[in-house]
Amino acid sequence: MKKYIVAITALVTLWSCQSDEEYEDLNRDPKNPTEVASDFLFTAATVSLSDNMASPNVNDGLYRFLAQYWTTTTYLDEPNYDLTSRQNPDNVWSEIYRDVLYDLEDARNIVMENEELSQAEKDARLGQIEVIEIYAWHVLVDTFGDIPYSEALQPDNSLPVYDDDLTIYEDLISRLESVDVLLSAGTGYTTADVIYGGDMEQWLKFANSLSLRLGMRISQSNPDLSKATVENAVSDGVFTSNNDNATVEYLGTFPNTNPLWEDLVQSGRSDFLASATIVDYMNALNDPRRMAYFDDNLGEGVYTGGVYGGSNNYSAYTHIGDPFLEPTREGILLDYAEVEFNLSRAAELSYSVPGDAETHYENAIEASILYWGGTEAMVTAYLAQPAVSYDGSIEQFATQYWIAMFDNPFQGWSLWRKYDNPDLVLPQEFGTPVPLRFTYPVDEQNLNNTNYIDASDAIGGDDQQTPLFWDVESEL
Repeated sequence: MKKYIVAITALVTLWSCQSDEEYEDLNRDPKNPTEVASDFLFTAATVSLSDNMASPNVNDGLYRFLAQYWTTTTYLDEPNYDLTSRQNPDNVWSEIYRDVLYDLEDARNIVMENEELSQAEKDARLGQIEVIEIYAWHVLVDTFGDIPYSEALQPDNSLPVYDDDLTIYEDLISRLESVDVLLSAGTGYTTADVIYGGDMEQWLKFANSLSLRLGMRISQSNPDLSKATVENAVSDGVFTSNNDNATVEYLGTFPNTNPLWEDLVQSGRSDFLASATIVDYMNALNDPRRMAYFDDNLGEGVYTGGVYGGSNNYSAYTHIGDPFLEPTREGILLDYAEVEFNLSRAAELSYSVPGDAETHYENAIEASILYWGGTEAMVTAYLAQPAVSYDGSIEQFATQYWIAMFDNPFQGWSLWRKYDNPDLVLPQEFGTPVPLRFTYPVDEQNLNNTNYIDASDAIGGDDQQTPLFWDVESEL
């Protein structure tokens, strides 16, 4: 799949230093006063979403810690799940609402008012906006639970009510089922599309694969809707190879570089290590992906993860692998391996999807190993191991799924919450259990207090150990 990144270099600095109004004014074309701003807003929102999913920074989402893929050397609050010292919930909340959803809402309004576009072009652009917006909403729900939704993004309402999380999911699924018509209408964003460069067939697969994800997330909390959603998504067409992956490519120069590079290389710091949690699992399986995930700084083929949540000497433990040190490392939003794991579980639950659970499971592992530079021979040898060869257990399925999501850590954390596997450890320093959600931002407690209290009561308490609506019990 050919990837694209925005070609207007001058826009790069604007992403990090201008308000919506400022960059709209700076990018106005007197002959077409709205389309440039719409293109820019769509690009900026997509990159901001990708940044949120990829960033390892201790001020951001902490997903690589929540899934216990990484640990730290000396800064121990975050891998011990102190989410309030740096106001991580506030940062994630503002990043997605302000820098993703509000930009998309502005882009939508500009497109609808643009008289230079045909209706087909408008519809296609609105379809692309809709997919990214739905993705962002689902991340917010899967992070916090109930959130402002129906009354959010309204400039005249600074105190929006919180909507029920299951109700939001149901609406997001409904929106995804309707978006195919828009995406099929005509030509959408092209240069501004940093995922597929305007390939609308790929956008259709992305939308359906996202619908598959949401459908499988609610397999126990709403099994009937889950089954219907998954079967419709698969019928309409999901990813069929790594060439379909929904990824954002970054440029080689700051500030439009992958946030991984910014914290691992540009910072000049030595803060992050591979966690013993995942290193130990992968060592036990002689997993070929270790060569990509991890560095050989301890010697060729020698991998020793840092103690999760403990104080670690940087030189004594395994570092993060070379692919993550590149400024142009792509950001993964959704990939083929995830699709195949979800299809495997759907088949195991007797949903009407083509193929059997074992084949989809093997396809998922193959897709992941090949993506990370492995060979077919490595795939064959790996699948032949008794601990990897398909046995239908949740423990095996969830562990392999988790390993494959190493560079999509939000999904690694989410599938652990859903399937209660693999076994994660208590952080050494504080012994705090892995959060099941983020607590609500301090600003919400202070500025939107009445609605905050109602939401907290509705979900069972604003606590890191309050499970989300889809996190109900272990699947058998």
